[in-house]
Amino acid sequence: MPSAHRPGLRVSAGVTIPESELSWRFSRSSGPGGQGVNTADSRVELVWDAAASTVLSPVQRERLRERLGGRLVDGVLTIAASEHRAQLRNRDAARERLAALVAEALRPPAPPRRPTKPSRGSKERRLKAKQRRTDVKQLRQRPRDS
Repeated sequence: MPSAHRPGLRVSAGVTIPESELSWRFSRSSGPGGQGVNTADSRVELVWDAAASTVLSPVQRERLRERLGGRLVDGVLTIAASEHRAQLRNRDAARERLAALVAEALRPPAPPRRPTKPSRGSKERRLKAKQRRTDVKQLRQRPRDS
């Protein structure tokens, strides 16, 4: 399906980035291409202004800023794709990468770990097993003449 006819980039069940918020830049790719490598603009950069996005709630925007802070430049996220020879395949790769990156960043944090203690029985079993190993190794030693 051509990317021009898509309604938007579906990130998760509740978030779909509209095409109007995505902008594309194309350039010459370094890499495979044969005779067309110097003429085809197959490298793709997908640019999304996350700070000005209308689809994110303030909580989601803050979570995105925290988790992708190193990749955002003034609130703008840029994804580059040049691994394929065809521009269309690089466009699809960039869209998939953006969707995966944003979905991972928007996922709610895991619940905090509740610290637990080993049970009394497990402590006893561990100590008995250690004692059995000690006994086995004692039996392997040479007998001492005392």
